[in-house]
Amino acid sequence: MWYDRFYGKRLYSLLTPNKVLVIHGPRRAGKTALIEHYLKEYPGKIFWGYGEDETLKEVFRTPCANRMRTLFSAYDLLVFDEAQKLPNVGTALKLIVDTMDGVRVIAGGSSSFSLSGQLGEPLTGRQLPILLYPLAVMELARQFGGMDINERLESLLIYGSYPECLNASDSDERNGFLLRLRDSYLYKDILELENIRNADKISDLLRMLAFQIGHQVSMNELGNSLGLAKQTVERYLDLLEKSFVIRKVRGFSQNLRKEVTKSARFYFWDNGVRNAVINNFNSLSFRDDVGMLWENFLFMEREKYRAYTSKAANFYFWRTYDRKELDLVEERSGRLYGYEFKWGRKKSRARKAWLEAYPHAGLETIDRQNFLDFIT
Repeated sequence: MWYDRFYGKRLYSLLTPNKVLVIHGPRRAGKTALIEHYLKEYPGKIFWGYGEDETLKEVFRTPCANRMRTLFSAYDLLVFDEAQKLPNVGTALKLIVDTMDGVRVIAGGSSSFSLSGQLGEPLTGRQLPILLYPLAVMELARQFGGMDINERLESLLIYGSYPECLNASDSDERNGFLLRLRDSYLYKDILELENIRNADKISDLLRMLAFQIGHQVSMNELGNSLGLAKQTVERYLDLLEKSFVIRKVRGFSQNLRKEVTKSARFYFWDNGVRNAVINNFNSLSFRDDVGMLWENFLFMEREKYRAYTSKAANFYFWRTYDRKELDLVEERSGRLYGYEFKWGRKKSRARKAWLEAYPHAGLETIDRQNFLDFIT
């Protein structure tokens, strides 16, 4: 089944002459499928090259403006898929957009772009980057309606929203995809680009994070448990964030004496990946971590919603030293909005403390009754 993506019909308007449309994001999130689907009826002549093509690699290895014009000037649109595998890709694309008037370029790739810095300096002012997440509930709701989301909610909490997972015919196929993703793709960019050979330590680190969703993480404790220096743990966490595996959130405070700010929380980009890391695909009725799954799901779906609707916000968690906390604080247009994520009916301990500290702030509990309004 084809799922309509937020950027799909917008690709045409995003293709600006003499600029590179950079489509990046997690592996297997659907970048190639997005480009293929919406360019089927592109009116001009397209060149489609793959980063693993040795002939194309040879062209990019020694970029030359005259040669680029000779090879590519006959095309209206140039598409370079898995572009992070092309040598000197930033410099070569700069030559193309600077010397071929009216050319349109798409470069699709994974997190290697951000890890290696291949595009940054050469394409300054010449690129339009867009980030493609695994499927957002916002996208699914627009295509199938809110009732469909309610019916598939448990599956989203357990298996996440990678396109291949949603298209799988049964739980065995979904499990298999997520385990392959975990074993073959999750750390691939890190291991290839950062010369890190100890994948076991990264796997152990992710397992520890998977059991601490919604809780503050101590770098020292992680380092002691893994037998790694604190600085090494911080480096691994930074690489995992740049690889679209985890998302870091800092504490919010305007009153340093009462509020926790120095620690961080981490969420997984996809619930299915989180569950693959701990190898647990049990149904919700057999789990004791439903609250973690709910919090991770809501946090990332809210991030997708903000990204796709251009609702800029600074985001944090909030916690006091006497353990009153909010799962998410957004700072938008000079105002504060606090959110609690509740799967069950447990009463809040934080409402009074938050409103006393920030009387002009908003406060809302997000539960199974109103979550769709929050993320769509």
